[in-house]
This record gives sequence, structure tokens and C-alpha cells, in this order.
Amino acid sequence: MPVLAREVIEKLLWRRDGVYVDATVGGGGHARLLLEHAGRQARLIALDQDPNALEAAKEALKDKASQVVFIHSNFVHLERVLTERKLVPVDGILFDLGVSSPQLDVPQRGFSYRHDAPLDMRMDPAAAVTAADLIASLPERELARIISEYGEERWARRIAKFIVEERRRSPITSTGHLVDVIKAAVPAGARKDGPHPARRTFQALRIAVNRELEVLEKALADAVKVLRPGGRIAVISFHSLEDRIVKRTFGRLAAGCDCPPDLPVCMCGKQAELRILTRRPIVPTELEIASNPRARSAKLRVAQKVLLGKGDEY
Repeated sequence: MPVLAREVIEKLLWRRDGVYVDATVGGGGHARLLLEHAGRQARLIALDQDPNALEAAKEALKDKASQVVFIHSNFVHLERVLTERKLVPVDGILFDLGVSSPQLDVPQRGFSYRHDAPLDMRMDPAAAVTAADLIASLPERELARIISEYGEERWARRIAKFIVEERRRSPITSTGHLVDVIKAAVPAGARKDGPHPARRTFQALRIAVNRELEVLEKALADAVKVLRPGGRIAVISFHSLEDRIVKRTFGRLAAGCDCPPDLPVCMCGKQAELRILTRRPIVPTELEIASNPRARSAKLRVAQKVLLGKGDEY
């Protein structure tokens, strides 16, 4: 179920017969909505670094195949792959960050702490480093930093300590083994309330394995380069660190522009690259969260590429 579906369509789809990019197509939920609300001449460029997700999207969008170009690539390469294929400029780009439901729901991928499976967590199965590799090789201090910074886990040092002690006895190669170590590390009183005790550590490892935060700022800046003037970029994040990077990057590219978001075009004349259309992030309604609990932490930010002059196309 695509998160913030109505809000994405309202904010991103400004040109019905335009060219749009879903930079994290996943199962194709947002992509289908974009095509259903766009005109018949609209085109969609669907990217994903996960070949399994790309195949699922091809199946989900097979009735729209004539309008879609599928590309197996990490979104950090967005500018290069679109330029090489002569697919620029584009009218809108969507980034739906984090792990997708199909990835969570396939135990063998190793993303979920609810199933015992190989400790993998690679979004691109061809990538070199797995979560098991990080668990086996990183020093205790670095493990603690990753779990604390990427997972915002208060028991990060204790969890890292227990991991290092356990791996001396036996390699930690499965999700179930890691969950047992985390449960042993987190005091019983802290496990009574709140989310699953392994959730934050698993999130942190997934982010580290896939270098999600490392590539995000560059990917957003490069995405703006391939937008036509007036084009829009929308980002759904599920983690405070991701949202902070999106906010900071949009703010840097919009520096100097103070036009209100309800104006159809930027009027201030300042040489900003973006105009922010969401001064505060859009969040799901209570109704959406009730029907789709995975939406609870989602935040949507949208910006528009600034029109540089009267002759620019809109």
C-alpha cells in the first residue's frame, strides 16, 4: 500500500503528460497511481537497486508497459543513467526511502527481526557487504556508533558489547541469533513497552549495509539537476536522520528564496535552485496509520525547481 498516496499525487503531478521518475519503485504502488492520474502521453522512469523489486514492479505495471522505462540502478546514479539514456529533463521525481513491504515480507532477505533467516539486509543482492559481515568485522565502538546514530537506540553500547562477546563464541550469521543477543543485552524492564527490542538495531544495520544516508544528499542534489524548470521533487522519509538530510539539502538549494509556497512560480528573482513547497513535512492522517501502520513515521517534503527567466518552459 503506497504511503501518502493522495498527497504525493497532489504535490508531484503538476504536468499531466510529463515525464516522471520513481527513483525507488519497489512494488510499483506510487508508480501506478502516478500513471493512473497522468495523461496517456505521460512517461514513467522506474528505478530500483533491488532486481526483485524491479521485477515485481514490471508485473504490477504490465498493463502500462508502453509508458514505463525500467532501470536497475541505485538512485545515487540517477543523473548519469538518465543522461546516458537521453531521458532528461524530467517533470517530477519521487524518492520513497527506506525498506519496502515486499523486502520486509520475504524472510530470506534478512531485513526482518520477526523471521529467522540469513543476516543479509542488502537491497542490491550484488552488493559486497552484508549485515553479517558488519557484525563480524566492525570494532565494538563502531558498532555502538552505528546502532546509536542510525537506530537512535539508547542501549547501543550494551548491544555492541554483547555482540562482540557473542561473536567470540560463535559467528552471528542469522537474524534469529542476532535478535537473541539483542534481547539479552536490553534490560527486561526496557523490553516491556514500546517497539520490538531489535527494531532499532536492525534499522541501523540496514542503513549501514546499504549506505542509505551516505548517498542521499548527493542523490537529491543530482536529481534537481535533471528536473526541468518548474519540475518538482518529492521525498518520503521514515527516519529522523533521513528527514534531516532532506530538509537540509532542500534548504541549501533554496537559500535566498522566500516566496510563499502557494505562488505558482518563484517571484523573488533570487538565484536559488529550489523553492520549498512544504514548509513543514506532510504526515499521514490517523486514518491512514490505522489502515497501514508502516506509514506511522512517514514524512513528505516537496520542492520545485526555480524558473530562471520568462523564457523558461513551465
